[in-house]
Amino acid sequence: MFRDFQVPGRSAVYAPHAMAATSHPLATNAALEILREGGTAVDAAVAAMAVHSVVEPHMTGIGGDCFAIVAQPDGTLSGMNSSGRAAENVSADKLIADGLLDVAVDSIHAVTVPGALRGWEKLLKDHGRFSFDKVLKRAIGYARDGYSVCPRVAADWKGAVDFLKRDEGASELFLKDGRAPVVGEMMRNLPLAETLEAVAKSGADAFYNGPIAEEIAAVVQAKGGYLTADDLAAHEAVDLTPVTTDYRGVTVAELPPNGQGIVALIMLELMKRFDWADLDPMGPERFHLEMEIAKIAYSGRDRFLADPETMEFDPQAFLDSDYIDGLAKLIRTDAVLPRQPEEVLSPKSDTVYLSVVDENGLAISLINSIYHGFGSGIATPKSGVLLQNRGACFTLEEGHPNQIAGGKRPMHTIIPAMVLKDGLPYMSFGVMGGGYQPCGHAHVLSNHLDYGMNMQEAIDCPRMFIDEKSLSLQAETSVSAETIEALQALGHEVSIVATPIGGGQAIMFDRANGGGLIGGSDPRKDGCALGY
Repeated sequence: MFRDFQVPGRSAVYAPHAMAATSHPLATNAALEILREGGTAVDAAVAAMAVHSVVEPHMTGIGGDCFAIVAQPDGTLSGMNSSGRAAENVSADKLIADGLLDVAVDSIHAVTVPGALRGWEKLLKDHGRFSFDKVLKRAIGYARDGYSVCPRVAADWKGAVDFLKRDEGASELFLKDGRAPVVGEMMRNLPLAETLEAVAKSGADAFYNGPIAEEIAAVVQAKGGYLTADDLAAHEAVDLTPVTTDYRGVTVAELPPNGQGIVALIMLELMKRFDWADLDPMGPERFHLEMEIAKIAYSGRDRFLADPETMEFDPQAFLDSDYIDGLAKLIRTDAVLPRQPEEVLSPKSDTVYLSVVDENGLAISLINSIYHGFGSGIATPKSGVLLQNRGACFTLEEGHPNQIAGGKRPMHTIIPAMVLKDGLPYMSFGVMGGGYQPCGHAHVLSNHLDYGMNMQEAIDCPRMFIDEKSLSLQAETSVSAETIEALQALGHEVSIVATPIGGGQAIMFDRANGGGLIGGSDPRKDGCALGY
């Protein structure tokens, strides 16, 4: 079926050999350059993410964390977690004694160890052909010589001016005379260029040991935080075995906690208990059912997910068929579900995502984030590093598995995904958008597998999400008035969001038509999918 070519939109991208899908044109181009020079999909992905760290500073950077799933051509999957830990010397008792009730997004205690560079280095070592000196060239050039600010980036930047003004380093590096850059304006980050050059020369050790780590620790401590240079030096990226479930003839892989990927699999397991074929993909019945499923899955996340070392339950317990059947019985097609108590749920920001597939069929699903827009809003003036605020995902609640503690990883929202079909790579994809990501994964997969949408259509399709505190619904402007009115008649409170919900990228292996690739890139961002 053809799309209406008289209506503004974009087609899915088709290419025979290799492809990259990212949320910024310069990042997509950087990936293709590396692929054409003989690099693997992983080399290209790291090059693209490094560019993102310069040209989308509000979304991601080397001051943040990363996760990845890599699929070999034969379908073998490997996962990687490079999320940073809380300072070794921090504790909930200390923060409570200081009068804190939670770890706010703008708190200095939300700054955790940046994990990204160790993760990139591990990916290159395990799956790449190139080293940092080659894959960081484009990012270094844009940081040193400048880049033009894209429209969506400029729109987000404009709303963060007051937040950035709170910190001298952030103001100096990310504002021009106290204002945000406008569309097309050139921006540079010379200290970041020097930091990336040091990493290109000496590897991630240049970041985690020595002057850069010492500056990060000094900046945090000057504002009352506990992070030390030793905390940075201790960071390691770790291997993970993905968790999987089957849905509509494919196998969907997510990473286990401390990330929230298991929530996407819970949603898919619940969705299997319902018939979607006769529901309008943009109608009230579909959105009602999807949002009710999301309520159940997310409520369990907030109560039980944490650093796996402190979780009460094994992640597989959340996929147990009896447990899922019990949750499914709570959902009604004609009524709104209230918040569920813990005994029912118990089984006893801002982010950049990209996907790359190379000519040999190696695929990587990579996500990197500093959490909220511009992270903590705190930047190191000498090294140009914008620090994440991922520690805001911790709680101070006594006895909670996600309570902040020294050397502990927080519950994480960023999740890459990979899909296999008949044991072989079928789809590398991800959806940005903080807490929305598991819901976004389920939504995009359902769009494709239940409704036959191609990669671009599946990403374009209107979105809704739940307000995780009030359980009211948030709708994009593309959701029809008739659908919203019908949802309200069912008892939902619905509001229209001011900004789009998330952003996604996807690459599918088109084995049915000879083995090419089909890509989609979210129009909610500035990026594109391209291949050759």
